[in-house]
Amino acid sequence: MFEEFKLWSGLVRLSHTVFALPFALAGLLIGSGGLPTPRIFLLVLGCMVTARNAAMAWNRLMDRDIDVKNERTRRRHLPAGLVTPRAVAIFVAVNAALFVLFAALLNPLCFALSPVALLLVLGYTHTKRFTAFCHAALGLAIGISPLAAAIAASGYFLAVPALLGASLLFWMTGFDIVYATQDESDDRALGLHSVPAALGRRGALRLAAILHAVVPPLLWLCGRLSGWGMAWNGICLFIVALLLWMHLFRKGDDLSMQDGFFRANALVSLLVFLGTAWEMLFRS
Repeated sequence: MFEEFKLWSGLVRLSHTVFALPFALAGLLIGSGGLPTPRIFLLVLGCMVTARNAAMAWNRLMDRDIDVKNERTRRRHLPAGLVTPRAVAIFVAVNAALFVLFAALLNPLCFALSPVALLLVLGYTHTKRFTAFCHAALGLAIGISPLAAAIAASGYFLAVPALLGASLLFWMTGFDIVYATQDESDDRALGLHSVPAALGRRGALRLAAILHAVVPPLLWLCGRLSGWGMAWNGICLFIVALLLWMHLFRKGDDLSMQDGFFRANALVSLLVFLGTAWEMLFRS
């Protein structure tokens, strides 16, 4: 059983939940006005896991013919023959069905919006075939998570979780542009669209830095609208410092997923959650 879990968690890169999940939990705290009930927490967690499982598995299924032609991705589960396309398709269908079920158990608005959420998280996979804005499609698919979690808790659209989602959209769009610099030459050779393929490595890194520069002001505005204090402002300043390190002062030109750039991006998400938790739960 452990080997099966390890196999499928590897397929969907379960470790990468460190980006969206903390933002979603921050939205959940805001939507709940504090701690959510255990039932809401478990259902939201179920929605996050199943939606992401469906999206990542769908990406692997649709890209299997592309992945086998790329040196970096040819060892993924489907090109390597570790799982079959039929098994992955069933995995996608089961997770998508569970996501809709969990959304229905939350509230009517979540259920009504569940097809839209699935369209976003499954659809981004196809965008690189026709537009370099594919990174923004991924950013949007991930960026809806704080607002979705807040809707799960409250049943309403809320401004601050929407701003958190906007900051996550810009953050993940920039991150994915940097990540895609690894595949610049392969994207061009395979006829795929991406910002690095369109602008080159340096142009892509500049655009990613611009997108990331939008994030701290959006986060600061979240705190301003919520009446949050110095702890939140300090977190915003720390994120600015991380940005400067990542894009200006960091030695070397390699910003790949294999180094401190990955950990720094994960730290941003964790800081957003910790700051929200402090303001919502502990600050009087």
